[in-house]
Amino acid sequence: MTNDSTSPARFAPPIGGFEELDGRRLFLHRSGDGGPAVVFLPGASAVGLDYLGVQQEVARFTTAVVYDRGGTGYSDPLPLPRTAVEVATELRELLFALDIPGPYVLAAHSLGGLYAHGFAQLHPREVAGLVWLDALHPAWDDFMPPSASLAEAERTAPDLDRLGELRPVLRETYAELRTGYPDHVREALVEAKVSDGWLRAGVAERTGLVELAAELRAGPDLPDVPVIALTVVGNDPAQPEQLSRELHDGKTKMDAALVSRVSYGEQRVLTDTLHHRLCFDRPDAVTQAIRDVIDRS
Repeated sequence: MTNDSTSPARFAPPIGGFEELDGRRLFLHRSGDGGPAVVFLPGASAVGLDYLGVQQEVARFTTAVVYDRGGTGYSDPLPLPRTAVEVATELRELLFALDIPGPYVLAAHSLGGLYAHGFAQLHPREVAGLVWLDALHPAWDDFMPPSASLAEAERTAPDLDRLGELRPVLRETYAELRTGYPDHVREALVEAKVSDGWLRAGVAERTGLVELAAELRAGPDLPDVPVIALTVVGNDPAQPEQLSRELHDGKTKMDAALVSRVSYGEQRVLTDTLHHRLCFDRPDAVTQAIRDVIDRS
């Protein structure tokens, strides 16, 4: 792994470095020792270092890896969106290149849940357990109201122009959530996250939700490994009350169905945080879920 910061992404990571795969570089930051290693899979518009606080807690008891998918964050550009097979293959090659042995515990947030699902389908023997951090599921549309379907999420997602208008608010929010980060990490990360390139990558990843879910539904079930799902149902004042109730009910039933399909599955419902704030507000809950999956794997 190198710390070469001349990435075409034009931002130098404040910590971590790059691993080259097939002539392009993926950003990663690795902490801790031991196994099974925990790998964080970011949501759309999120990057590996968004999970730095939780990673450092997990690194106290095992190896913890955060990374940026190809085409996102500090990693080299790639056309987006990508298939689950492409992302899963890339992640497996990255972990092998780093000589981090499996099986792994995958901690997946939001969109990262679909990619974790794909990795588990393709490489079931390399998965020791799964931690769903308010994550997307291939069966999302089966549990949600039509107004919250994946197709509707694609249709109504803010475009780059709208995100540009929101840049001051985004910058303030990103900085507030990362107040516990070292200054040089927080400042560099926030500036990169509000850049056109990084905003554009988040928009692009959200354009493939329907196809991604269909790809996964055509594949096998998840392996029978320990699964803990953190379901976030905190009150969001920016969301209409009726829609909020329907979303919370749908997510609760969806995660309950997921954990019921494995020998050891558990759902933990969190009422005191929001989807995008989970790892910042409740790092204790995230870390405990990861520790418990490791203990049961």
